[in-house]
Formats: sequence, C-alpha cells, structure tokens
Amino acid sequence: MSIFSDNIRFLRGKKEKTQQELANTLKLTRSRYVSYEDGRSEPPIEILIKISKFFNLSIDLLVSVDIRKYPLEDILKLPDNRIVLPVVVDQLGNNSIEIVPQKASMGYLSGYSDPEYIESLQRITLPFLTNGKYRAFPAQGDSMPPFKDGSYIIGKYVENIDDLKPNKSYVFVTLNDGISYKRFTSKNKKSITVAADNSFYQPYDIPLGEIVEIWQYASGIFPEDFEAVSFENYDVKDMFSNLKIILKNWKTRFSI
Repeated sequence: MSIFSDNIRFLRGKKEKTQQELANTLKLTRSRYVSYEDGRSEPPIEILIKISKFFNLSIDLLVSVDIRKYPLEDILKLPDNRIVLPVVVDQLGNNSIEIVPQKASMGYLSGYSDPEYIESLQRITLPFLTNGKYRAFPAQGDSMPPFKDGSYIIGKYVENIDDLKPNKSYVFVTLNDGISYKRFTSKNKKSITVAADNSFYQPYDIPLGEIVEIWQYASGIFPEDFEAVSFENYDVKDMFSNLKIILKNWKTRFSI
C-alpha cells in the first residue's frame, strides 16, 4: 500500500464514512474507490482534486506525508496545509540550510513543494542555528534595511500562522508576490497586515489564501562590498523620526 492509500483510509475512518458513502460523494463506483484505498491503482488528477477538497487537505500532503503520525488539529493552518519540512543535517550533525538563488527566486514558487527542486539547491551550515528548519532567501529592493540586493535573509520555518508575532520580521512566500521580506503587524480572519521598515513604503494586506510559506527571520548574509553608509543613513533617519515624536510629546505635555 502507498502513503496515499493509507491516508485516505485513515481520513475516511475519521469522517466515519463507509467506502460506499465516500464513493458516492466522489461520484465513483465502490470498486473503483476501493482500488485506490487498497493501493491497487492510482487516481487521475481530477479525482485527486475531489479527494483533496473533500478532506480539506492539499494533494502534496495526501500523497507524500503519512498524516497518521500527526494530530489532524496540528496540521498547519496555512491554506495549503503545509506540514513541517524535513530537517537535513551534514556529517557533523549541523542543519543544512538551502539557499534559494537570486536569479531563480521566482522559480521557488513552483518548486517549493518539489523534493527534487529543493534537493538541487546549494546548502550551507551555520552551527548556531539549531532546533528548526532554516532556508536562505534573496533580498530585493530597499524596503527592509540593512538588507538590499545581493544579501540573503535566513528564515526559520513557521509551522502555524497563529505563531506569528507582531513587530517580528518574516519571509512571506505568496502566490502573487513570490518572496517578500516584511514585518508582521496584525492578523484577521481573511488576511494579515505587513509593513516595511523603510517608511517610504505603505503597509499592506496579504490574503490568507495567497500564503504558501512563512519563515521567521533568524540571521542574514551580506555581500562583501556592503557599504556601512547604508546603516548610517537609516540610523540618522530613525534618529530624526524619534526626535519628532519626542518633541511632539513634549509640546503636548507642556502645552507649548
């Protein structure tokens, strides 16, 4: 039997459905459905989609992960039910961190769930990053100083969207925007709100249905030619912003 056949048998039991009842729901004959559950045949994609929607679990989860090992309530609340990624270690036992290349970052959106794609990525190890799954993503633009083009953000995989913490920075992988690095501010039933550290950019909402993966900032990698002046410019900017706030509060307090 396959992981898929074990999964649908297990899920049908959780739903307390008979084989005939589930076959009727899927508009199949009982014998055809039983062949999937017994592992004697594999369903075509249109049947996989129906089964995925019925159990409210992603296809990649159904066919690649033995969900009997995980409490169903602990499976990720992200829209496509992503589950904890395998942690790969080197010969010394250090976590291997996959690096998503700058030039091929858009390809990550179609390859993030493909084991062969992930296996093809280059890896590094950082001994101080432990107890989790880490991946390095390319930074783009100037919205999150000191990161800029050529630098990398190392993120720790977030298993549950409810684990997001306000004012913490995350790499968000979304269907429409691809890879973006922003600061999480709030969450509601339909979306999350994120903001850039560079005040030039306005906060915006990400619909929950567009979220593919979330990685919490853990460390950074900067190019050799990184200019320290970039830090200084933003420090000065922050200093003046803080001074404005202080002066405003001071004027209010003393009614000037």
